[in-house]
Amino acid sequence: MKFLFDIRLLLIGLWLGAAVFFVGVAQSAFAVLPTRELAGMVVNRTLLILNVSGIIIGVLLFAGSLIGNGAGKRVLLWLERVLLVLIVAACAVGQFVLGFWLQLTRAQMGKPVDEVAVDDPLRIQFNNLHNYSEWVLMAAMVAALIAFFVMANRRAVTAASKGTTTDPFDFSKEFKKS
Repeated sequence: MKFLFDIRLLLIGLWLGAAVFFVGVAQSAFAVLPTRELAGMVVNRTLLILNVSGIIIGVLLFAGSLIGNGAGKRVLLWLERVLLVLIVAACAVGQFVLGFWLQLTRAQMGKPVDEVAVDDPLRIQFNNLHNYSEWVLMAAMVAALIAFFVMANRRAVTAASKGTTTDPFDFSKEFKKS
């Protein structure tokens, strides 16, 4: 069971790290690439990978939460599951709802976003959808961060209920007198 806990923590940590890295990639793409249109394409492709991996990892972690014993606090188990569902939902909405509407709005513009007047209704709609997309990703990242700590705490509670220690530097058993 410890192995499953470790793998689950690794998966959520990897996705959270990828999400944080994505923020840097997005900023760098817009700073380095010659046109904002190219940067938008790079960010859109990278965001697709991030969202799809968030959905897959979230579903795997949710399924993993159903496996095993119910030791520990039930509240933490259900909090973990709710957070995982929130991650999956946020990634799905970000990719398949907001991403779709952003693409549709860009197609209706007929030219690069920067060439459309700031007060144009399509540009305003695009900017609003983009802001919603950022907030949805931020919600997924916060949920993943909280889920990471809940999962780690649930592991510690489970180990404590079994009478084992999670302290890697506890050598008290090694030096007991026989």
